[in-house]
Amino acid sequence: MLKVMFLCTGNSCRSQMAEGFAKEFGKGIIEPYSAGVSPRGVNEKAVRVMKEIGIDISNQKSKAIDTELLKKMDVVITLCDNAAQSCPWTPPEIKLIHWSLDDPARAAGTEEEILNEFRGVRDEISELILNFIKEVKPL
Repeated sequence: MLKVMFLCTGNSCRSQMAEGFAKEFGKGIIEPYSAGVSPRGVNEKAVRVMKEIGIDISNQKSKAIDTELLKKMDVVITLCDNAAQSCPWTPPEIKLIHWSLDDPARAAGTEEEILNEFRGVRDEISELILNFIKEVKPL
């Protein structure tokens, strides 16, 4: 199985959703992990919008980047520019991918407007994960 680490700033929204999608869509293909530059706990709105589509990430934990674990990955995917710039050095044999995604935790407005930001990022991550799995899936 392909070991994949999803990194973002807080390991609270984007990387948690990516880990959830990878667990769901990549069974038998991907062994997913996630971490953050400055872990902040899993965002309840991320949990809520993932539950809306039948994926439960409520038991996932927000974690700091473990450089030893990072070195064991086949692929590291950064989900924000801050994570891409702050990611510790990785050996050249680890494939680095960058997906620049807005941070839904920074959304402002009514509760519904904020949830819609989370849904938009969720749907974008879903599409990116599905495309990634198509690229790496063994024939």
